[in-house]
Amino acid sequence: MAELNTGDGGGGKDKKVRSKKQNSKVDLTAMVDLAFLLITFFMLTTSLSKPQSMDLGMPKNDPNEKPILIADARTMTVLLGPDNKLKMYMGQFVSPIEAPKDVTYGKDGIRIDIQKRLKSVPIEMNDPKKGLIVLIKASKKSNYKNLVDILDEMAISKVPVYAIVDITKEEDNLFTK
Repeated sequence: MAELNTGDGGGGKDKKVRSKKQNSKVDLTAMVDLAFLLITFFMLTTSLSKPQSMDLGMPKNDPNEKPILIADARTMTVLLGPDNKLKMYMGQFVSPIEAPKDVTYGKDGIRIDIQKRLKSVPIEMNDPKKGLIVLIKASKKSNYKNLVDILDEMAISKVPVYAIVDITKEEDNLFTK
C-alpha cells in the first residue's frame, strides 16, 4: 500500500511530559489507480498519425511491348536538375514545339505553364486520357524534394496523365550550360 508518512510526532528527551501524537498516514493507492486509469484511457482514445502517401502506378518492364506514339502537341516534358533547377519544353527534345526554358516551382512558376497547357490541349470526347501528358524526368543530381514538389503540382493542377521517365544525356546536359 502506498503511504505518505509525515513524521513520528514526539517522544524526544525533554523532561516535560507531552502527549504522544500518532503518525499521520495518507493512503495514495486510490490516486495511483486513478493515474493509471487516466493514462490507459488517453492512450487508447488518441488517434495515431496516419502516414500520408501518394498513389503512383508504375508500369511493368516488358521488352516485347511497342512504344506508344503520342502527338507532340500533347506532350510536356519537365526536367528536374541540380540545385532546385527546373526546365520545361513542349514536344520532343530534338524538335520541340516550345524550346526548353527555365521555370520555378510553385503557383507563379510551373503551375501557370501546366494550367495554360491543360486549357490549350483539346480533350477529345470528354476523355481526360486524350489530353495533356506530362513527362517528368529527374537528373541524378536532383533531390527527392523536387520530385515530390512536381508531383504535388500535378495533383494540384489535376493533370490526368503524367509519368516519371529516365532523363537522356542530352537533356541532362542542359543543366551544365
